[in-house]
Amino acid sequence: MSVALRRTPLYERHLAVGARMVPFSGWEMPVQYEGVIPEHVAVRTAAGAFDVSHMGQLHVEGPAAAAFLQSMLSNDVDRLGDGEAQYTLLTNERGGIVDDLIVYRLAHGHYLLVVNAGNREAAYSWLKEREIHGTEVRDASDEYALVAVQGPTSLELLGLAEAPAFTHAMGAVDGVEVMVCRTGYTGEQGVELLCPSEDGPALWDTILGRGVVPCGLGARDTLRLEVCYPLHGNDITTETDAISAGLGWTCALDTEFTGAGALRRIRATGPERRLVAFVMEEKAIPRQGMPIAGGGEVTSGTHSPSLDVGIGMGYVPSGRAEVGSELEVDVRGNPRRARVVRKPIYRKEP
Repeated sequence: MSVALRRTPLYERHLAVGARMVPFSGWEMPVQYEGVIPEHVAVRTAAGAFDVSHMGQLHVEGPAAAAFLQSMLSNDVDRLGDGEAQYTLLTNERGGIVDDLIVYRLAHGHYLLVVNAGNREAAYSWLKEREIHGTEVRDASDEYALVAVQGPTSLELLGLAEAPAFTHAMGAVDGVEVMVCRTGYTGEQGVELLCPSEDGPALWDTILGRGVVPCGLGARDTLRLEVCYPLHGNDITTETDAISAGLGWTCALDTEFTGAGALRRIRATGPERRLVAFVMEEKAIPRQGMPIAGGGEVTSGTHSPSLDVGIGMGYVPSGRAEVGSELEVDVRGNPRRARVVRKPIYRKEP
């Protein structure tokens, strides 16, 4: 028996503007409106809006909340002040990645975790089962709508001032009260706007009314891959560790979070394989699961609208992970040359 797909508060708005809807992590989501390429270009050159209300929102509160999260998350939660945010990992005993997420400190003893849609239940259960006295973990995902507005003209169109990345503050857009988060998944300037679910449609209408282009999951994927942001379930999983994935910078290994010992050992000995970024040197589009000669595998791949070439990320033996290394990707039975490049793959012209 098929399980009914969830719908965000903006579902009817997507249908109204002709979005192509697809299943994604248990949700019915827009993959594109006008098309992946024009939406991608809109974000790189102007501004695009993404419905990311499918993401999970977990509140962690109580006098022991900071100590609890410091023991659960890989980054140093103690460095956060009110109004600040941090990219971090929820790790298991082996150093595997249960989820990658952003933690926002709302006030002393009160944190908001925004987790991946497909990991909402897993992240909540992981934390709830380990909850300590003086801490309450609550899944508040259904209470919110979340819209990402990304691109060089995003702040101007929204009438928002510039602010440092990974900060947040309350604000309003045309009368809709929002938590303005200076975060995003595209590599461009922008914000993620969190509001009560019932205010989501009005917020979406306001954003599009200001000239922001609606964008779907297709463009979100090409944008994030150009700047080498990992996707959980593809590039990082419960079976991959932060050191091999190039996310050691998110790990405060002088603290004692779950899996820290395993990660210290991997760092000391060096990982057997590494997640690299690569560009195709022959005409071909790499896709997840394609073999890389010598024992590697593509974890994400696409055609880059910005660079007009096939790009991807994948794990290769550490000896073949240096920038400039030649790779051979098996594209549907045809060997195609590729080259390891420095991350990010796409860099904006100065």
